[in-house]
This record gives sequence, C-alpha cells and structure tokens, in this order.
Amino acid sequence: MKYLHTMIRVTDIDETLRFFDLLGLKEVRRADSEKGRFTLVFLAAPGDEDAQVELTYNWPAEDGSAPEQYEGGRNFGHLAYAVDNIYASCQRLSDGGVTINRPPRDGHMAFVRSPDGISVELLQKGERKAPAEPWASMENVGTW
Repeated sequence: MKYLHTMIRVTDIDETLRFFDLLGLKEVRRADSEKGRFTLVFLAAPGDEDAQVELTYNWPAEDGSAPEQYEGGRNFGHLAYAVDNIYASCQRLSDGGVTINRPPRDGHMAFVRSPDGISVELLQKGERKAPAEPWASMENVGTW
C-alpha cells in the first residue's frame, strides 16, 4: 500500500492556491472536467511530490445557482491509497465487517469509511483490473 493524497473541497480555488503557495506547496498537476463540472489541482511540497494534497473545486451549477457550501468538515474529502489488488483489499475489508460504500465495479476504484466516518479511496495500482463479480454488480451503499 502507498499513500497517494488527501482531498479537500474548496470554494475559492485562487485564494486556496495562494494560501498553499504561501505555505510552500506547489502545483504538480491539474485536471478540469467539463462533464463533471469540477477542477482538481494537486499540490506537493518541493522534493516530496509523492505526498499530495488534492484541491477539488466544484463549479457553480449551470443554472447559475451558488456552489455548495461546506459545513461540518464536508470540505475534507478523503484519504487515498494505491493497492496491489483492489479486489483482494476490498474482500479483506468486507470479511472484517467493513461496508464497501463504492464497490470496485470498474476494477479501479472503491470507497470505504473509517469507524469515524472518514472516507478512504482505494485505487488499483497500475492498470485497472477486468470487472469481476461480486463487485461488478454491487450497488453503492450510503455515502463516501
């Protein structure tokens, strides 16, 4: 297992980037999703690019309404880890009584929650695995 990043949601991406620049973190990559209506910006401390902070900016609704306001820690998104075998990892967690909130239907990504409700993203290291049962037909459970 390898630590990948921590995601936080932001309401003003420019101000947030200014803050993290002052802190010493630098942008290492960025992705905009027109379809999903969000921007992802990954930051890291120089020389430690493997430990990243992912800023997620959800664009205002197409109807012009205000973007989501984050309360009660909703702006903290998740921890993320690359795993050698996403199916084996999810099976181990499930066997241990952990609910798989977002099953790895795509052979690439799953989400679970800690006992305190912290969302944890599991990502298949390298190429995604071929869809496999029981995961391929599982529905999402709760939120992540």
